[in-house]
Amino acid sequence: MVAEKQYTTQLQAGLGMIPETLELLRRWEPGMPPSALADRVIAEGVFARVTARRSRNLAAEMFAPRYLSQGGEPAKRIRRLLDRGLSHDAIVQLFFLQTARAQQILRDFIVEIYWPKYAAAASSVTKSDAEGFIHRALDMGRMGKRWSASTIHRVSGYLLGCCTDFGLLGPGVASRPIRRFAIRPEVVLYLTHDLHFSGFSDRNLISHEDWRLFGLEPDDTLRLVSNLTHDGHLLVQSGADLVQISWKYRTMEECIHALAKG
Repeated sequence: MVAEKQYTTQLQAGLGMIPETLELLRRWEPGMPPSALADRVIAEGVFARVTARRSRNLAAEMFAPRYLSQGGEPAKRIRRLLDRGLSHDAIVQLFFLQTARAQQILRDFIVEIYWPKYAAAASSVTKSDAEGFIHRALDMGRMGKRWSASTIHRVSGYLLGCCTDFGLLGPGVASRPIRRFAIRPEVVLYLTHDLHFSGFSDRNLISHEDWRLFGLEPDDTLRLVSNLTHDGHLLVQSGADLVQISWKYRTMEECIHALAKG
């Protein structure tokens, strides 16, 4: 497991929450803190069937960790793509990426449980798979304190539910069917440039762990990034241990503009 962040129960604030995230993004403005965003959705009655407390929880515990990191840059970018008509499926995959980045337990569950079972042609992921994953994490000290049996039971359900919301799994209770899940070309373009403008070298961005969320090893990633050459987005030269990319877009805004045009 990647020893970066302690595992938390924060997924209880919201799983994929795709419709809710769309509503929050449409009402968020750059520089707006979670409290002000919550005030706005409450005043506008956006989530009419939930309490004001729940609306505040969605803004602070679900939306903020996923989309307001780096000064709100993820929210700014995805909001622009949403406004410019990027496909719903691609937007949802960006939600998936940001959620897994914010929630280490979900990231590791997908990389360590979902994709190996997918590769082995397993038919489903079970509640027992999720609970076993959590028990191993507890033994490795990934949580700040020991979780109770009821917490393990709840969080295992959150993991499966989140994977279902994002399309990796189908519906179910004790067992959920594995669905085909493949990264969209628009998301390849976005993630490649996101990593590039975050300071990763051409070689290191190809092997970045974010690609593993989509079941990709470095050779797979290199092939998909090289495919972007066909549409004139960049130029890739590779051989042996060399990867060199000639970049067309000078800023992430230029990349987003190209995505919107596509």
